[in-house]
Amino acid sequence: MTTRIADAQNFLDINGLNSIRQDAKSDDKASNDAALQQAAKQFEAIFMQMLMKSMRKAQEVLESDSPFNSESTKFYRDMHDQQMSLELSNNGALGLSELIVRQLGGDTENFTPHTILRADGNLDSRGSVRVTEAAFISKTGTVKDSSTSDDPNKDRQTNGSIAAQAASMLQSPVFSEPKDFVSALTDEAKKVQNKINVPFEVVIAQAALETGWGQKIIKTESGESSNNLFNIKADSRWSGEKTHKETLEFENGAMVKKREPFRVYESIAQSVNDYLNLLTKSERYQGALDNSTNVEQFLHSLQSAGYATDPKYAEKIMGTLRTVTSLLNK
Repeated sequence: MTTRIADAQNFLDINGLNSIRQDAKSDDKASNDAALQQAAKQFEAIFMQMLMKSMRKAQEVLESDSPFNSESTKFYRDMHDQQMSLELSNNGALGLSELIVRQLGGDTENFTPHTILRADGNLDSRGSVRVTEAAFISKTGTVKDSSTSDDPNKDRQTNGSIAAQAASMLQSPVFSEPKDFVSALTDEAKKVQNKINVPFEVVIAQAALETGWGQKIIKTESGESSNNLFNIKADSRWSGEKTHKETLEFENGAMVKKREPFRVYESIAQSVNDYLNLLTKSERYQGALDNSTNVEQFLHSLQSAGYATDPKYAEKIMGTLRTVTSLLNK
């Protein structure tokens, strides 16, 4: 039994999957349990493959001019991704297989998988989120200690509200595919269009290029999303929270690695609003705004004004814009 099930750790071996089916039909409980565990890991691997495929799809727009962008390269890359998904699931990377085993195996009471992914919180013995008080107070203000309250019911309500606010605060936007990114930004991008006449599709395309369709939004030191959709740096004019990240800049025709500070926002809406303020309140971008209705001239003016050091910045946004337009028309 052990040898046959081990075969399923290679995604090319169909016999391994058939062995799981045979062991599942066995009268031996140990064989059944082992088959259930392996089947759950296979399901987690399939789910992980879907995630990786979505990430690869989002990256394709940035690889159009790459010498490695060929069908043969994609073929072997997909083989590697599939095998890696199996290996990661075997290590319980997502914790999904544990949940499946518990549910289908009938043992669902008092279960919290040890590999469950969560934000900056700790799970107490009852499975509730306990937020680190210092971190939460720094963002939401003072919080009264429930131990000093005369009304325990009120304290429970307050703690529940705090936990809900904390969970919301710690959530990061997730975009499984480019269409999700476009849908999430459409309303905010239209506000920019109403203010400075830049087509909202262009705003979305620029954000998509800067963040790889939301897959590469800069993280803070604690691992939270910075919500910085336009990779705006935190210069002396910025008094809010910031984070540092290594970036590649073009200098004298060569790529130079630098560690730069970037702005951190509480939400996507705040990021888009700051982008609007940057363009409207800085004299260097006035020439771009004068050509806001002419997409090509606007983007080249934005590049010339120094928004980005990439000499093909405007050209790349134009390429991304075609994808955005296509997604909006579907």
